[in-house]
Amino acid sequence: MSALNVTQKLIKDHLLEGEMKPGTEIGIRIDQALLQDATGTLVQLELEAMKLEKARTEVAVQYVDHNLLQTDYKNADDHVFLKSAAQRFGLWFSRPGNGVSHPVHMERFGKPGKTLLGSDSHTCAGGSLGMLAIGTGGLDVAAAIAGQPYYVKMPKVMGVKLSGKLPDWVSAKDVILEMLRRHDVKGGVGKIIEYYGEGLKELSAMDRHVIANMGAELGATTTVFPSDEETRRFLKAQQREEDWTELVADEGCSYDLHDEIILDELVPLIAKPTSPGNVVPVSEVAGKPISQAVIGSSANPGLRDFWMVGEILDGRSVSPEVSLDVNPTSRQVIQNLIPLKSFARLITAGARFHQSGCMGCIGMGQAPASGKISLRTMPRNFPDRSGTKDDQVYLCSPETAAASALSGKITDPRDLAKDMDYPRFEQPETEIIHTDMLLAPPQDGERPELEKGPNIKSLPELRPLVDEARVPVLLKMGDNISTDEILKAGAEVLPFRSNLPEISKFSYTVIDETFYDRAMKAKEEYGGHIVVAADNYAQGSSREHAALAPKYLGQIAVIAKSYARIAWQNLANFGIVPLEFTSAEDYEKIEQADEVVLQNLREGIKGHKPIIVQILGKKGRQEMEVKHSLSQRQVEVILQGGIINYFKQKLK
Repeated sequence: MSALNVTQKLIKDHLLEGEMKPGTEIGIRIDQALLQDATGTLVQLELEAMKLEKARTEVAVQYVDHNLLQTDYKNADDHVFLKSAAQRFGLWFSRPGNGVSHPVHMERFGKPGKTLLGSDSHTCAGGSLGMLAIGTGGLDVAAAIAGQPYYVKMPKVMGVKLSGKLPDWVSAKDVILEMLRRHDVKGGVGKIIEYYGEGLKELSAMDRHVIANMGAELGATTTVFPSDEETRRFLKAQQREEDWTELVADEGCSYDLHDEIILDELVPLIAKPTSPGNVVPVSEVAGKPISQAVIGSSANPGLRDFWMVGEILDGRSVSPEVSLDVNPTSRQVIQNLIPLKSFARLITAGARFHQSGCMGCIGMGQAPASGKISLRTMPRNFPDRSGTKDDQVYLCSPETAAASALSGKITDPRDLAKDMDYPRFEQPETEIIHTDMLLAPPQDGERPELEKGPNIKSLPELRPLVDEARVPVLLKMGDNISTDEILKAGAEVLPFRSNLPEISKFSYTVIDETFYDRAMKAKEEYGGHIVVAADNYAQGSSREHAALAPKYLGQIAVIAKSYARIAWQNLANFGIVPLEFTSAEDYEKIEQADEVVLQNLREGIKGHKPIIVQILGKKGRQEMEVKHSLSQRQVEVILQGGIINYFKQKLK
């Protein structure tokens, strides 16, 4: 391995355990950590449970960007708690309203050549700066903050060559939508996507952020870009040029897999409901009436994205049938929009400005009208994620959103060419820098007490894995079940993120509103339950409540054909066994409401042996074999009931 690609260089420089052989577990050193408030409250409670003294990463930042609506005391109490926890454990604290974690981290803390681990699936956006940036469950991040390696199966590296030049009215969002059109939501599982080629010159650092961010929707472990002169220009504009280092692929390096995008051939694209992978040309759905267009979020966070919409709307008004909602990604972006006159243009055209944060992307306000189409520059359109049960959310570029907001219907932005020239954004040499809402960790060793409001509950003890169980199958699900379906997001649910007994009541309610009651009954009568799924179980968010809440309700195991990476790790971290069908046909043997008998579970897990599952149900008594693909380290974690117990044992 003499000539290395960028991904291999990053992993080699941080490799602590294992070999760079695809499919085998490796342990890597983590330089930086990122938390957001929807998951960070749990991470801070995990750090408390681990009895951590001080963060051991070079940089760790607690952001408050998801739960900004303060309709009662819950979110406000969590903000106070997170500030106290950041001060206690030695983290930076980004105050509510400062901005979305990923672009703010890129502006203020990201460095080429570093590793970044975040408790948000879109942490992979940091790959835009030449970092190895991975989103994962909060327990993995807590362990990294405590100085432990991050463990992951060594992915294959897919090299994607970019050539040519983007046509007018086509932008970075269309590049990642093209990748999703080709590979769908599980095409990146077990892979790192690395972009290279002459076409990179077409993409600014924030354009690369757009593409890297939605690599999560491909299911990829992460996305990597080189650190080149464009990276240097971006850091110089952020007054951090000294943090730049060049990191490019060696000449003659190779990739495990290959793809190529000829930028000249791209057209405006759009993802139809209810999957980011349901991508078609905008022209195919043009003419459908819309009632909302939302721009912003971490998926289109750059100054250029908001400027573009302002230019298109200049001197025009939004259709009276449409609510144009703006989610500015940071205070810094707002400040820079003012001298560019973009802020005034958006306001004058009828746009509604909201707080700097994730907001509508996570269902925290801006829910669309029932049965109406909402166009969004956001990364996900899973069912009910917006906060409206029968939502019709389409994902698109800022250009498509702006053109559609003007016409009141889905519009191919190229149709604007007859009335205006395509706006050309010139990157400013320097930006107005805003750091006033970043609170540095204490330097004098002070460790304040944690401030816990009445909604903040410490984590319960997690019990070790049982050896035998006879439990019901409470759900049988299909392909691509998302974490939003396992445990929904939004303004109703996320305020309980630090209150496990309450948030568990929302487990699987998007699929079956009776689940909680049935799970509590099964926990009392059987000691627990299992669920069954097909391929790519628990795609989407890194939100570990989607594992912890079912664990609290007695979930012993999941049996699925395959898993999304983060969810698979989260299940193991909380002591739920992620079992896999040995034969895909066995999925048909088992039905919801059947009972299953699991015997010698601990021995089978420990010895990596096939586990016999007896099925007692509608089709009579049957047997099938299931397996697992856990590493030996994960086996020890499972046996002890989760990584908190495992970590406390290691500290002893």
